Amino acid sequence: MKAKQPRVKYVEWHSPEELHEISLNWVSELKFIKDEQHFLDELIENHTLQLISKKTFEKSKNILQELSLSRKGIDPLLKKIINHHNELTILLDGVDQPIKEKQYKEDHWALTIEVSTYLNRYKEIKRKVFDLIKAIIKESKQKRLLR
Repeated sequence: MKAKQPRVKYVEWHSPEELHEISLNWVSELKFIKDEQHFLDELIENHTLQLISKKTFEKSKNILQELSLSRKGIDPLLKKIINHHNELTILLDGVDQPIKEKQYKEDHWALTIEVSTYLNRYKEIKRKVFDLIKAIIKESKQKRLLR
């Protein structure tokens, strides 16, 4: 299943304080995902032999490639958000700069879509990893019961 592009029916503009909070939430979520990816790596490492078995190799290879791409995309996205957050001063400096303010709003909107897309895609990949590991654990328990 492919991650869907979020559809938005209207654009709501936020105050600088709300934009600050939104940016901090994005950074927090992405840092949590980085920690979560370490957990997924350990989970995968613990089940490597089963993942490379003939039954699950192709499926696990595709899922692990998706996870790897997700891992590679998180740092550039974090940097983009932090830079965007640092540019918030454009709205707070008291100087009327309509072109820069408009550009900031457009950048924020584009970043909102990018972050939402990343989070949706990551959740889908995580679900696939958990489903795969769950199936492996279930199969291994069944084999132990049959012995």
